[in-house]
Amino acid sequence: MKLVLASTSAYRRELLMRLGIPFEVEAPEVDETPLPGELPDDTARRLSLLKAQAVARRHADALIIGSDQVALLDGEQLGKPGDHDKAVEQLRRMRGKTLEFHTALTLLNAGTGRVQTAVVPVRLIMRAYSDAQIEAYLRKDRPYDCCGSAKSESLGIALIARYETEDPNALVGLPLIKLTEMLANEGLDVLTHGSGEG
Repeated sequence: MKLVLASTSAYRRELLMRLGIPFEVEAPEVDETPLPGELPDDTARRLSLLKAQAVARRHADALIIGSDQVALLDGEQLGKPGDHDKAVEQLRRMRGKTLEFHTALTLLNAGTGRVQTAVVPVRLIMRAYSDAQIEAYLRKDRPYDCCGSAKSESLGIALIARYETEDPNALVGLPLIKLTEMLANEGLDVLTHGSGEG
């Protein structure tokens, strides 16, 4: 069965490549604006499903992966900074604090209509880094397309004191542990796929 990642994120694409199974990538093109009063878990879950559904319309018999991530700091949702000044502002606000990341995952079987969805939380505790360290980090990593302005899979790890989660991949944007379980539920065992077994 064809596998399609409903995402334009290079980070999610790189994570999915780790499973060693062929897949296609397609932009879901959905409005990612949170609804008024919507809880972070609900925002992430709703958007991951919307992304999968948007792509499923064009792939009748595929397994579609949708994912979305919402980051919270002091009860306020953090988005992608987009530029240097906003990244500096985010990182200053995050200094020495704890953030919550809610990474939602949806696997939609376009052929049967079956939907599996889950949210994998991550608590991220930031170091008390300096303004000079912020500037040095941003010059090297340029994480302007990264929610919360710190790439944990790159040099941003130096800004993080620790994190707590069942799946470190969830922080990057695609919970692979949960995904392999969902794929297995659809009969796709990533360990035996293509080997004549499973």
